[in-house]
Amino acid sequence: MRRYETIFIADPDLSDKDQTSLFDKIKTLIIQEKGILVIFDEWGNRQLAYEIKKKTRGYYVCITYGGTGELVTELERNFRLDDRVLKFMTILLEKDIDPEEFHQEKEAEEALNEKDNVKAEDKNNDSTGPEAEIEPKSAVETESAPESGQKEAEKDSKPAEGEE
Repeated sequence: MRRYETIFIADPDLSDKDQTSLFDKIKTLIIQEKGILVIFDEWGNRQLAYEIKKKTRGYYVCITYGGTGELVTELERNFRLDDRVLKFMTILLEKDIDPEEFHQEKEAEEALNEKDNVKAEDKNNDSTGPEAEIEPKSAVETESAPESGQKEAEKDSKPAEGEE
């Protein structure tokens, strides 16, 4: 088994329903071809370096998976047939990988994602945020310097009338 990474650019104008169906189709295809999906990372809408199919933006997705050459061939064939995919590129990351390593990596990735989701929920539910820590300044701290001191400083910085 080999480790591959495929980055593809989907049409940014797809509805959420169409986008979900495209992503589900890809995930299902990897499983049908006896591959192991490790990471399905959505990068989101980004500016394209050049126009592709009259689009200046694209929805980027990076997939890391394990499988055979037949899986890559079938995946790329489906990308070519699907109008929702603007561009794709697949690279071979590692050759001989033990399938058990993929399962361990997948479990570790899922645990990390779960931990991140819990942290995000905690931040949203936290009532003491940075706003609570800010205390208003007292009147003494906000008071400006006496005006006479400022005028004296201005006199010192200006040259005398005959000195220029």
